[in-house]
Amino acid sequence: MQNPIQRFVYTFGQHTYSHLPLLCGAGVKATDITTKFLMANSTRLSSSSVLATESSNKGMIIINRPKALNAINLEMVRKIYKHLKKCEKSKSLMIIKGTGDKAFCAGGDVRALVEAGPTDESKSFFREEYTTNALIGNYKIPYIAIIDGITMGGGVGLSVHGKYRVATDRTLFAMPETAIGLFPDVGGSYFLPRLQGKLGLYLGLTGYRLRGADVFHAGIATHYCESSKIPDLETALLNCPDADDIPDLLQKFHTQPEKPFVLQPVLEQINKNFGASSVEGILENLHNDGSEWAKKTLEVLCKVSPTSLKVTYRQLELGSQLSLAQCLIMEYRLAVRHLEPKADFKEGVRALLIDKDQSPKWKPATLAEVTEEHLQWFFSKLPETEELKFD
Repeated sequence: MQNPIQRFVYTFGQHTYSHLPLLCGAGVKATDITTKFLMANSTRLSSSSVLATESSNKGMIIINRPKALNAINLEMVRKIYKHLKKCEKSKSLMIIKGTGDKAFCAGGDVRALVEAGPTDESKSFFREEYTTNALIGNYKIPYIAIIDGITMGGGVGLSVHGKYRVATDRTLFAMPETAIGLFPDVGGSYFLPRLQGKLGLYLGLTGYRLRGADVFHAGIATHYCESSKIPDLETALLNCPDADDIPDLLQKFHTQPEKPFVLQPVLEQINKNFGASSVEGILENLHNDGSEWAKKTLEVLCKVSPTSLKVTYRQLELGSQLSLAQCLIMEYRLAVRHLEPKADFKEGVRALLIDKDQSPKWKPATLAEVTEEHLQWFFSKLPETEELKFD
């Protein structure tokens, strides 16, 4: 099976359909209506990358690029933002989901970004994506993300800041950015350090993948629902007469996982080893730990970008004391700098996604060579006219 991180890059959709009916008649599921509509309008909707739908008082966004694992690009971000703004003023709730059973959203079109370099359009992608993340984090009506399937990078940004996040047995969560010379963005500096202990730092540095109920155990999802029950959950939400009933409704469909958290046996080690005051200290702790888990973790960290490790460590350290908006402003500075040739982003994408030789030549090649001056350059302010600003 192809590594999900290698599936970030795809062709772009073109159109949006804005009034797909949502509410169901007696005995008819929402998914039945959607399926029939898609069949009747297959020519038009096959090229619709985002289905911005609504009923009388409910809004829904369907990320519709299943062959691309619902990866997002600038055009899609703009459609999502526009519909979110519209529905916030006129609807009682918003549901966001992905088409198909493989992915909610596997991330962004990073290949196009690195090939374009620091262009206005590349910067616009990050600026508008982060603006959308901020909107979701402060959304005025209940926001329910059904993260059924692969949820990475940009897909995390479209879900984790919302009030409700429903994971399923098919959910696969990861923030794998350090492996491509990037950093855990889309608000990673806000939500990761707010997970239990040092779990967020561990996930951000290693890109460790959480599956199914473990996404709930980690605190990334607020609820866990078997994928077979998702159609019924959607129907119930779309027919919910009062937004105040949503917590009880979600709890009704929530299934308490039978198995304990997969990382529970090593949480104490994560907290101890990743509690060091530097990335070098973490590696030293892992070396001294000597357990099989520590050896495997050390092996992962030694493969990813040394610069990304140091950027991520500082990013999460700073983010623990910042608001979501402040985190996204910081991350936009980091994103713009990562588009420059002196960053590792381009080389990481080349090695993992383009040439696929899996042998990136990181510059600098070691942690010791990542100077404080180089690190501070990533975090330094942009010219005032280029800084990310929110309304």
